Amino acid sequence: MVSKFVQPCGDVTTQLNFYSAPTDGQKPFDYVDSPPPGQPQRNYSDDPNEVVIRDIRGRENDFTLDRDAFQILQSLGPFPRIQITEEAIKEIYYPEIEKLLLSTVPGSHQVIIFDHTYRKADPAAHRTPVQKAHIDQTAASVEKRIRMYLPDEADQLLQRRYRLINVWRPLNKMPVESFPLAFASTSSLEDHDFVPVRHHHQDGYIGETASIKYNPGQNWYYLSGMTDSECVLLECFDSESLKADSTIGGRVPHTAFPDPRTRPGAVPRESIEVRTLVFGP
Repeated sequence: MVSKFVQPCGDVTTQLNFYSAPTDGQKPFDYVDSPPPGQPQRNYSDDPNEVVIRDIRGRENDFTLDRDAFQILQSLGPFPRIQITEEAIKEIYYPEIEKLLLSTVPGSHQVIIFDHTYRKADPAAHRTPVQKAHIDQTAASVEKRIRMYLPDEADQLLQRRYRLINVWRPLNKMPVESFPLAFASTSSLEDHDFVPVRHHHQDGYIGETASIKYNPGQNWYYLSGMTDSECVLLECFDSESLKADSTIGGRVPHTAFPDPRTRPGAVPRESIEVRTLVFGP
């Protein structure tokens, strides 16, 4: 008798990869693509730790950008029926993301979309799920991007509230089973958990990401069985967090993780992550 498949759900214990400092004492760096001759892909290593990741299915509305730096959005409808090409994503999907953020982030009045990444849990894919706890941007790299994309308005925009928010969405037509996304509430992290990493892009641009040190006090979550009608807002930075006595953390570590309950031969997870600057109020 063939047993009926049950979608993995509920809390799960698995290993996540955290930051381990370079052994030679150098500041950490990494390369998005192939490094120059003689350079490693990155000069720091992983510190794997067993973590309980709690399933928030059924209590999605308990989490907010201001307190947790992530938010679940649902009932979006299926992902647009388009080919996953640079042109199609920018022409058709970017406007949807802009509209979504303006209607979701209170007081927002301007959205600049500057990047996106398509990933697939397939060794042959150009971009596979990132299996290390990280944040895509830091305060320094967000300001650098604002000055690069909006040079004439930057000084004025930097005086008001600005955020960098990633919109992460699965593309699978069936619920995600392999390499789901985990995210940690910013309220459960300490400042010393974050490590700035010099981040080299193929085009020569040098940004800064943050790697995450393991801390047993961190609270990690995931949303089981995500579909393409759902997305996660991942707030990498919120300028309100810089104010004295602010209760806003504005930085959410995230990582793909191997779910030990995943069936052999499960459909590889596909996802798209759109990176945005959100201004206001």
